[in-house]
Amino acid sequence: MSVSVDRDQAFLLAIRHIADEVAAPNADSVDREARFPSETVEALRGEQALSAFVPTELGGGGVSFETIAAACFELGRRCGASAMVFAMHQIKVVSVVRHLAEAPWFEDYLRDLAAEQRLIASVTSEIGTGGDMGRSVAAVTPAAEGMCTFEKQAPTVSYGEHADDLLVTLRRAPDAEPSDQVMVVVRGEQTSLEQTSSWDPLGMRGTCSPGFVVRAEFSPEQVLSTPFSRVMSESMVPVTHILWSHLWLGIATDAFDRARAFVRAAARQKPGETPPVALRLSHLMSDLSLLRAEVGSGLAEFVEIADEPGRERLSTMAMALRFNNLKIAASEQAPRVCQGALGVCGIMGFKNDTPYSVGRHLRDTMSACLMIANERIHQTNASLLLIAKEV
Repeated sequence: MSVSVDRDQAFLLAIRHIADEVAAPNADSVDREARFPSETVEALRGEQALSAFVPTELGGGGVSFETIAAACFELGRRCGASAMVFAMHQIKVVSVVRHLAEAPWFEDYLRDLAAEQRLIASVTSEIGTGGDMGRSVAAVTPAAEGMCTFEKQAPTVSYGEHADDLLVTLRRAPDAEPSDQVMVVVRGEQTSLEQTSSWDPLGMRGTCSPGFVVRAEFSPEQVLSTPFSRVMSESMVPVTHILWSHLWLGIATDAFDRARAFVRAAARQKPGETPPVALRLSHLMSDLSLLRAEVGSGLAEFVEIADEPGRERLSTMAMALRFNNLKIAASEQAPRVCQGALGVCGIMGFKNDTPYSVGRHLRDTMSACLMIANERIHQTNASLLLIAKEV
């Protein structure tokens, strides 16, 4: 067995332990109080999980992307908010690691991230762009003494107050086009956050994602040289959809497991008889299998082409459609599975204080269609389908 396989297995074993022993016991209070899952994040720090994808030569864990995705699934089975925080952090890490371009500042930053287990939040959404991550209003603006500044109005910044650092998308310069974007990493001590909205949502309550006006002063070397359009197509978009779909699959899987436990409990009350709701459980298993297959195939396809020379296939319209459709399918199927589990468990699933409760699962997965809104993705797909030669 190779060292990398041993490393991946050990990491995933540690994540499962955190999911079962830390995330699960705190999931209900995180949801009820809309509080940050601090216990889980501290446990992840203790296992050096925040730097898991960072290469070993930069002090990280060097685990595979497949293992990062599996970790999102395991955390999702126990606490959707914890899984989302972990996934969103890893999306930023993967985006930096895959587009370093031998930049000394970013290499040093990754070493610090690994040593200090720094948590990264993202500021990619912006008021005035209509939800289009590929456009920015705020720009990298020259300031005194060779420094740069920006001011960005973000409608949401997930766990922004709890993050150590921020990854921000901006126009390259004040006179640049909205689509001429760069990616900037700023440390917490370089930024100020002015909260502009509250956070009392239906689901994913522990992600703590109110709006902020974000301001920062930073060095020009903190601007990644790789254009954000390339980072977005080759890494950020596919990685986002893959990791999100894995955590949604985790939530849906736990909802199914609770429905199955409910049916088994009903069967024990009348030995030798198959409970009527067992038929519903069988239908639900088919729905979950479809979701699992779609998520698994999306991951496999990305891994197959992720590091091809030039990563050219990741920038094709066919791949944009592929990963857009993964997001749409997973975000629609996951709440369908949770709703099906509610149908199996009935009132015992509807109540919040039973072992078969799936209310949190349903509410958390209902956020999926809003995170990069499905209607916006459909609009993008519609335009691509008109011109794409292959789909």
